[in-house]
Amino acid sequence: MSFSLTTRPPRPAASIEACTLLDVFARTVARCGGRIAIDAPGRRLSYEDLQTAASELGERLRALGIGPGDRVGVQVTSGTAQLYTAILGVLHAGAAYVPVDADDPPARAEAVWASASACAVVKDELQITELAPSKGAGRELTADDDAWVIFTSGSTGSPKGVAVSHRAAAAFVDAETHLWSVHPEDRVLAGLSVGFDASCEEMWLAWRNGATLVPAPRALVRAGSELGPWLARRGITVVSTVPTLAAMWSEADIVGVRLLILGGEACPEALAWRLASDREAWNTYGPTEATVVATAGRLRAGHPVTIGWALRGWDVAIVDDQGEPVPFGEAGELAIGGVGLGRYIDPWLDVERYRGIRALGWERAYRTGDLVCETIDGLQFIGRRDDQVKLGGRRLELGEIDGQLSSVPGVRAACAAVQTTPTGNPVLVGYVVGSADPADVRSALAERLPEGIVPLVVKLDALPLSASGKVDRRALPWP
Repeated sequence: MSFSLTTRPPRPAASIEACTLLDVFARTVARCGGRIAIDAPGRRLSYEDLQTAASELGERLRALGIGPGDRVGVQVTSGTAQLYTAILGVLHAGAAYVPVDADDPPARAEAVWASASACAVVKDELQITELAPSKGAGRELTADDDAWVIFTSGSTGSPKGVAVSHRAAAAFVDAETHLWSVHPEDRVLAGLSVGFDASCEEMWLAWRNGATLVPAPRALVRAGSELGPWLARRGITVVSTVPTLAAMWSEADIVGVRLLILGGEACPEALAWRLASDREAWNTYGPTEATVVATAGRLRAGHPVTIGWALRGWDVAIVDDQGEPVPFGEAGELAIGGVGLGRYIDPWLDVERYRGIRALGWERAYRTGDLVCETIDGLQFIGRRDDQVKLGGRRLELGEIDGQLSSVPGVRAACAAVQTTPTGNPVLVGYVVGSADPADVRSALAERLPEGIVPLVVKLDALPLSASGKVDRRALPWP
């Protein structure tokens, strides 16, 4: 028989070592010091070289009084070795890094650093600008100090700063090491904005295992389809990315990719089956508030697509509006507990969103706002509460329409959005990339969707992407 999440016997307690990311990196340097840690245009750094460069920046920051308890902004050109040197340098100082994408407008950068109370910023050429007096206490770094503060996109409101401790970050790195085998010979893509928490996965997939991190220029990532041939030219073997980007690559582009990790948005079944047919592929799920990834499931052609089960050290539960666990197979809100919980830097918001779950005895949990149900194959992602739209009196999940569009033969990538006419009438529009004819796509959907919600279909050369690599629904054009 199968057990529900709330009646399944407790898993053995994970033996999670309380260590820092610096401890993780130092162990890799001891094993693989001469191997290449970063292979960026114009500069390759071995692990020993990277350790030295980061230590030197860390010493410069400490000379300014910066240490554990402080936060330091990082805004360095993407695709460069300096960007990752800056991040490690801030960690070496004992401070938490607060990344902002190099392409973000100055107003956003200033707002992020002000909200985070950053005392300094590291920019191109590893130049340090002091913003405010440091608060470093002159003590040693501990696992309970923060490693990073990353701000959510603000797509559902104002951006929110989430702090993640070294303990949680190191546990995340350890949990993924138990899932996936990454070798020193591997070349790991670094293609996501450092302002997006999944960039942490890219870095530490490489650095925990002695592999080479290969940064891609931001313009190339934004282009989407052009990144595919670049992967082949650069010999990339491990990729962590969003489904929208992966959908734009041909099989020739990723023939050398042996491990593909998808996350950040729902993965259409047709895409999952295509990508999993010739390589190890995984579907992951996790909010910034719970340290990047909370669940993971193996993708296999012909099998249901789920977000799998909780990572080692993470706990999940499915609850109703009253916080009570739902029966097996019923939909509810996904709540996350365990070692991976971060915290909002706004203490009032933290109390509101990280409430405990009395029915499970959890003192602290993050309510994700995502709807899931448990199946024998893993957790089935349904959609977000705030992604629901009302059209013709019917409530719809845009993610469901995305999936239907993506399942049509000849569609490589797809997204749905509700557009508004000049007279104020809502119109459901499906945007597709690929060889399929829009009329054929619409006809196929007419056979699957209820009358009245079949979208108009528009063909695009590429979907507009945000800095995180996700589809920017707000940038989709009027049909």
